[in-house]
Amino acid sequence: MSVASYEKKEGGYNKVFIFTMDNASRVVARLPTRISGPPGLTTNSEVATMKYLQSKTRIPIPKILEWSDDSTNAIGSEYIVMEHAKGVQLHQKWPAMSLEQRVACTGAIVENIKQMAAIDFQAYGSLYFDNVDIDSALKHSFTPGYVIGPHCGTTYWDCEAREPRYYSSAKPNRGPWFDPGAFCSALIDVGVSRLPPTDASVNKKPPYHGAVAEHIRLLNFGRDVASELINNPRIQKAAAPILLHHDLHKRNIYVFDEDPTTITSIIDWQSSSINPAFMHANDVPDFAAHGPTPDEHFPSEGLPAKDDAKLCNQAFIAGVRLLVPKLYATWELDDDIARFFEYCHRTYRDGAGILRQVLMDLANRWKELALAGSCPYPVPTSEEWLAHREEYKALESAQELKKFVASRLNTASDGWVPTDAWKETIEDHKKLYDEFLHSMGEEDLSKVWPFDRPCSSSEV
Repeated sequence: MSVASYEKKEGGYNKVFIFTMDNASRVVARLPTRISGPPGLTTNSEVATMKYLQSKTRIPIPKILEWSDDSTNAIGSEYIVMEHAKGVQLHQKWPAMSLEQRVACTGAIVENIKQMAAIDFQAYGSLYFDNVDIDSALKHSFTPGYVIGPHCGTTYWDCEAREPRYYSSAKPNRGPWFDPGAFCSALIDVGVSRLPPTDASVNKKPPYHGAVAEHIRLLNFGRDVASELINNPRIQKAAAPILLHHDLHKRNIYVFDEDPTTITSIIDWQSSSINPAFMHANDVPDFAAHGPTPDEHFPSEGLPAKDDAKLCNQAFIAGVRLLVPKLYATWELDDDIARFFEYCHRTYRDGAGILRQVLMDLANRWKELALAGSCPYPVPTSEEWLAHREEYKALESAQELKKFVASRLNTASDGWVPTDAWKETIEDHKKLYDEFLHSMGEEDLSKVWPFDRPCSSSEV
């Protein structure tokens, strides 16, 4: 058997080659990029996770044919070679599916989530083969052949070009962790590690972003708030260690072409790790999102698209409530509590105002939320509240601008663009930026523009 043809696809986290063999079968080779996660560990964990789930569940996962987590191998890169997923991507079928098919497909996906969530773990982190090349002190024995080790998610590593880490004030804290308090402490450490040692880079940020000292103040309060929250029985109930797919959206789900209610494969398990269930409190897959999505320009027969989306959302929630109690417990948490865990480590990425807003909301509602004692973050004075509101309005405007620009350019929220649309998007980006220049100065616009300063495609 030999290769008859191949197709190359560029992604933010992987380079993908799809080989068509001379017998018409297809094979996929994935090579991780530098920003996908820690070298060696990301690939080892992905393969271990896939193989473990294949041995313990009925989740349809492509068969791995060959892999290497050693970039010094003959091809000079880590890689995973696997069979091509069977069926077609769900996002290709979804627009033409009837409401009944969409609901049935949603139920089939929940059944797969149930199988993932049914596995019990005793620690938070990532799953690896027991011979993974890490310090033995970082290996927690799980089951023969497998260990739980450091979390391989990019949140915990210095691998993102636009988010360097500084470990002078907080040492790397990547797990494994054996209680939710230790996990939450690591989240705060992540937030601290994102802060530069001086305010030099802040001069390039918009005013609402906040000085380093303000970020430190908020993160210190965040650590105290986390310590109080994690003692609450409701939050402990929602902290069960759970392994879920990192990106369970329609593009990573394959179905039968003739019957799109049957799941044939789930792909892209990169960075899928073991987290407290409450870290998934706001995760709603795109097939169950209740709100306008691109697919809803294709309503199914008999009901407006928005009603289809609402019913799929209800079916997803009902299915999780019945079959995945670990996950449903997180949805019973108040939104302000869930938002704290989501944003407590992201102050330097998002701006100080978001965590400050979260802390203020918790301080104002502490008793209402039936939390013990008093909130470590003081209830703001009216003057503090007014000053914060002005800053927060500017932050919200910047977020709306980012959504608008991403929508106009048809990019992902982080600016990722398919290779075949790159040149056109570069030109559109420059035109859109120039439109805004008519009403804003270059210096002001550069501080709030969500992406790098644009250039023409000839300059790239």
